[in-house]
Amino acid sequence: MEGSSTARAGAAEGKRGTPVWVFELGLLLTAIIWGGSFVVLKDTLDAMTPIWIIALRFGLATVAMVIVFHRRLACYLDLSHVVAGVAIGLPEGLGFLIQNVGLAGTTPGRNAFLTATYCVMVPFLAWAVERRRPGANNVVAALLCLAGVGFLALSGEKGFGLGVGDLLTLLSAFFFALNIVAVGRFGSAHDTMVITTVMFAVSFVVCLGAALALEPVPDFAALPGSFWWSMAYVVGCSTMLGLILQNVGQRHVPPAQAALLMSLESVFAVLFSIVFYGERLTPALLAGFVLIFLAVTVSQFGPAMWERLRIGRK
Repeated sequence: MEGSSTARAGAAEGKRGTPVWVFELGLLLTAIIWGGSFVVLKDTLDAMTPIWIIALRFGLATVAMVIVFHRRLACYLDLSHVVAGVAIGLPEGLGFLIQNVGLAGTTPGRNAFLTATYCVMVPFLAWAVERRRPGANNVVAALLCLAGVGFLALSGEKGFGLGVGDLLTLLSAFFFALNIVAVGRFGSAHDTMVITTVMFAVSFVVCLGAALALEPVPDFAALPGSFWWSMAYVVGCSTMLGLILQNVGQRHVPPAQAALLMSLESVFAVLFSIVFYGERLTPALLAGFVLIFLAVTVSQFGPAMWERLRIGRK
């Protein structure tokens, strides 16, 4: 999950006369960048073990954030930001760690769509934490999601069933959903860039600890140049640029439109996986992808769609 939070607030008008479509295009570019990262990360697994890759990603991203936002960190970093950053960063780090390990055992397209199920999980986790009862659209979305995962199981190479990589990806989606709930609880009261920097640092510590415990230390000097180019894309484009485009775009694009544009991440991941990774799109696999995408759409926009239908009948 690259884009683990949905739009929460925003205005429809651009700043200083900038057309809204410019910000919408930025969010679409974010979805394209995040979709491409699944294939890029899949390629890096040939050069380095999965947990070390994600530890390196968060380590480089933390350094970059400190360099770019050191003045804001000096002004606003305090115990409250650290506590909030840990609450947000712990499930984020675990989510990315497990997702990357799962990616080694599945295709980029399946990994992307199974990760997207976090959108369906969020309302039910929020119910458990904040006692906010899910709506009927959330129940429908959950059923669509289960059907979609069922079709993905039907498309398995060894008959019916999900592989270990698929199951790990679903587990990562659960942690991404926990991250979203934590962002909703702690994010609004803190500086975005400061809390994001702390989140990256916490995720780095989590992943580095797991890498040291579970995988051999890689020979960094022997890594090919192509690996570092891939990491430059993941850190510079997917993590840094994607975050900036998301934060700016969500300030000017209505929440429903912003969330829909960013949810296209999984669609682009499948397209890139077919073109660059050679993933074969079977009817069962396509049905699973469509049902999961519908589940995400219903989960995010069900109340708005119902309201439009209700008004239209009057």
